[in-house]
Amino acid sequence: MRLHRTVTPDRPLLVVALDEEATHLHEHGLPILVTGAGKVNAAVAVATFLGQHRPSSVVNLGTAGALREGLDGTHVVARVTQHDLDNDALFALTGLRFGDPIEMGSGGGPAAVTLTTGDAFISDPAARDRLAAHADLVDMEGYAVARAATAAGIPVVLVKQVSDQAGSEAAMSWQESVDACSARLGAWVHEHLMA
Repeated sequence: MRLHRTVTPDRPLLVVALDEEATHLHEHGLPILVTGAGKVNAAVAVATFLGQHRPSSVVNLGTAGALREGLDGTHVVARVTQHDLDNDALFALTGLRFGDPIEMGSGGGPAAVTLTTGDAFISDPAARDRLAAHADLVDMEGYAVARAATAAGIPVVLVKQVSDQAGSEAAMSWQESVDACSARLGAWVHEHLMA
């Protein structure tokens, strides 16, 4: 976990998993929290941080794999789920739900996307097809960031840039596209947060 710049209650906190995703975000002068990859790192970093600081909002920016052909660009997430937590099985055992979907209250409209989060980099076409039955994009941190911010009572927005097609070439595609993805996310910050 690493924080760049000072947090104030009148500015949003940008949250990314990796330094590569933040490359083109620094120019805006906003505070950036780098959490590390995966749900545990993201949840711990955001929860720890929000226990000490109160930004105006949390904006999770990052790359995501597309689960459908032709899906690209930058997306504000309308709904986020977890694909590696069997909420129904846990409910059957305990009568409690631990990972219900989070409705983001943003990203609505005809192009609204659902993001699913899990601790696996999806690079298998069969896994992609299974996840595509209920989501449009896949990442490794979004749900955890949304859950931690929501629990702290801080407004949260998830903004994802498609970096790959979550197939057999996903790792190479991510490495080749992460800088361009960061630039597009930086453009989104300029347009939506700096105006």
